[in-house]
Amino acid sequence: QVQLVESGGGLVQAGGSLRLSCAASGRSFSGYAMGWFRQAPGKGREFVAATRWSSGSTKYADSVKGRFTISRDNAKNTVYLQMNSVKPEDTAVYYCAADPEGSGVMATAYWKYDYWGQGTQVTVSS
Repeated sequence: QVQLVESGGGLVQAGGSLRLSCAASGRSFSGYAMGWFRQAPGKGREFVAATRWSSGSTKYADSVKGRFTISRDNAKNTVYLQMNSVKPEDTAVYYCAADPEGSGVMATAYWKYDYWGQGTQVTVSS
C-alpha cells in the first residue's frame, strides 16, 4: 500500500533552517504531484509547496516563497522541503501528500490529495 513517511521536524530558532523529508513507497509516483501542507493549532490545513515528480516543476504559497524550497530525489523516492529563514508563524505540523492528477495546474487544496503522511512537528522559537 502507499506509504508517505515524513521526518526531519524539530525545534529551531527563528532565522534558522530545517530540512523535512518525505519517503514515498508502495507504487510509482512518476505521474503524481507531491505536496507539503501544514496545520497550526486551531487552524485549517494550509498549502505550503508542491512539485511534479516527473518534471520537477514547483509551486509555493506566498507566505513561504523565497524561504522554502521543495525538491525530489527520484532515485530515493523522497521529496524534501528545505526551510530557511524560518519564523515563529511557521510553527505547525507539516504533512506530505500525493495527488495522482498528472497534468494541469498543481492543486493547492488539500482535498485534491489522496495520500497523506502522519505529519512531523516543526516548532520555531522566537
